[in-house]
Amino acid sequence: MANLKLSVIRQVAAIVVTVLLFSVPANSQEVIENAELDSHGHINTNPTKRLTVESLAGLSYSWKILSPLGLRETVPMDTLPFNYYQNSVPSMVSAAYATTGNLGAEGMNMIFSERPAMSDFFFRDGLRPWLPSHDKVRFYNTRIPMTLLSFNTSGGRENSQDRLQGTFSGNINPKAQVGAMVDYLYSKGSYANQALKSLSWGLSGSYLGDRYEMQAYYYHFNSLNKENGGITDMLYITDPAELQGGVTKIDPKSIPTNLSNAHTRVKGEELYINNRYKIGYWQEDEIDDTTTVRTYIPVSSFIYTLRYNSNKHSFIDLNAAETAKYFEHTYLNPSETRDNTTNWAITNTFGVSLLEGFHKYAKFGLAAYITHQARRYNQTPDTLDRTDPDLGLDPFPEGIGSIKPKVTQQLAWVGAQLTKQRGEHLRYQATGQLGILGDVAADLKVDGEIATRFPLMRDSLQIKVFGSFHNEEAPYLTKHYLSNHHIWENDFGKRRTVNFGGQIDFGPTDTHFKVSATNLQNHIYFGSDGLPRQHGGSIQVLSLSLEQNLKLGILHWDNKIYYQTSSNEDILALPKFAVYSNLYLHFNIATLNVQLGIDCDYYTKYHAPAYLPSLASFANQNEYKVGNYPFCNAYFNCKLSKTRFYVLYSHANKGLFGGSDYFSMPFYPLNPSRLQLGLSIDFTN
Repeated sequence: MANLKLSVIRQVAAIVVTVLLFSVPANSQEVIENAELDSHGHINTNPTKRLTVESLAGLSYSWKILSPLGLRETVPMDTLPFNYYQNSVPSMVSAAYATTGNLGAEGMNMIFSERPAMSDFFFRDGLRPWLPSHDKVRFYNTRIPMTLLSFNTSGGRENSQDRLQGTFSGNINPKAQVGAMVDYLYSKGSYANQALKSLSWGLSGSYLGDRYEMQAYYYHFNSLNKENGGITDMLYITDPAELQGGVTKIDPKSIPTNLSNAHTRVKGEELYINNRYKIGYWQEDEIDDTTTVRTYIPVSSFIYTLRYNSNKHSFIDLNAAETAKYFEHTYLNPSETRDNTTNWAITNTFGVSLLEGFHKYAKFGLAAYITHQARRYNQTPDTLDRTDPDLGLDPFPEGIGSIKPKVTQQLAWVGAQLTKQRGEHLRYQATGQLGILGDVAADLKVDGEIATRFPLMRDSLQIKVFGSFHNEEAPYLTKHYLSNHHIWENDFGKRRTVNFGGQIDFGPTDTHFKVSATNLQNHIYFGSDGLPRQHGGSIQVLSLSLEQNLKLGILHWDNKIYYQTSSNEDILALPKFAVYSNLYLHFNIATLNVQLGIDCDYYTKYHAPAYLPSLASFANQNEYKVGNYPFCNAYFNCKLSKTRFYVLYSHANKGLFGGSDYFSMPFYPLNPSRLQLGLSIDFTN
């Protein structure tokens, strides 16, 4: 562990130094934080006036890539002054978040409409908020080098929590840029055997030319955390006096845990290269009698995308006595556990498109594509002679023989996409994909949305309607898996999901309302025995959310309210109501921008999932309910020029109000109160 920590620190230092060397401050710039960018690289700050990237000298913006063909969507720059402190509180991931407690550790979003579907490598799903992914990669066009560095810290020697993050971007010229990122998180945790360290880093680059476009990135992540299996008795939190002969105080680090010598490692990488070659014509526009401007108008384009990703999950437990007591079954080794599961995938996508806007009658873009993927799974092999009765191992479950430790699959899909990304009043997109080869044959995915806006009260009312139908193969590892404590061989059918809904956004009152209805058939989940199950019937989920932000002078009150209901809570349990509320004062002292307030999240009681350390996943349970507890933070959040900083007292209500039942999952209490500090500097002048 010491060598690993030293190696990680050296890697972080090398990356940070590299970023700093390339970040030379230059002239001041204007930042466009909420612009719209279309597939041609156009940015729109006013729906009636569209500007090209080439005409935006001195302006900055950022975007993310949309699958499957590399279209671009603008996103806010990470320099906003509000709520910077939330990056250091695990429960702030959502208004209802089931977490093992430590920052950077596994958790599950219990707001169903915000929860992604189970991935092909479910071991990393619980770490989604902390790991890089395709939808999180950001590209920046800054014209001058930009470096964002932030450092958050809290705790003392025994429970320290530190996070260092850095983002760099610099333009080689108006069309080409390069970028880098690093995220190092080290936390000893508030409870015993809970330490965690995680390092993510990546490189990116783009070229947006008249004829040729390229967007590429590479990232790598490595997350290592100790698994304590939860505390041995929840009374240590809810009623410590009962366990300690009347003594009410207890040091969180002294609370016994179920595991003391176990840890999980999840690591992986991804390489993505999107290429687009555009065919079109040059158009000449006369500015005056002596000036003519030539503009390239693309008509169609050819797209090729290469994507490679790999993942590895390891679970190691070296305490045989604890293993025998905590885990119900042991199949491979009674003295220690060394589970290893890996997968890799190489994906090639070829597409052709007719581009929107090349002619006044070309009101939409149309594309077709074909995708091929080769992927491989490697699992822990079974090399034991099971006829030896002295091994002391559980026999394989009935009907399960040997499971192939290595499997390679060849998969293919065809698809089409219809888009309209321009326009003041109407925009839409629809994507359909059909599986044609391998296990995904007959898979069907259709996603679409329509957005419009209407003038109202000197502003506009924006309405979006969305819908999707997915008929997809179950993830391979939910059907075939072998490890020391879990083994299964399942013949799951395809998962079918129908989702539709709408969203209303009204700027003058800062009101945002969303409703969605989802029907799940053949839903896959982990049962109370830690095995994946498939529910053959249908489950309906209704989700409503209202975001209403109020303001009176310097007083602000921001609120998000969620209501959700599941037709089968034995299979899919959700908190009925969840609320996030943030009451604060926002004012300026000279050039200092100040946000001073307190925020809370709260959700009603429900049967929260149980955590499975050996699978880094979450299972149903119906013995314990959690919830009905407010988690509050008092904060002083500021921005001075290019510097953001905060002072935060998290879990400020502990011992004051709300009771003592501060669990978000059975046997995994939330962090106690702690003072936290954070600093973020934008080195772009």
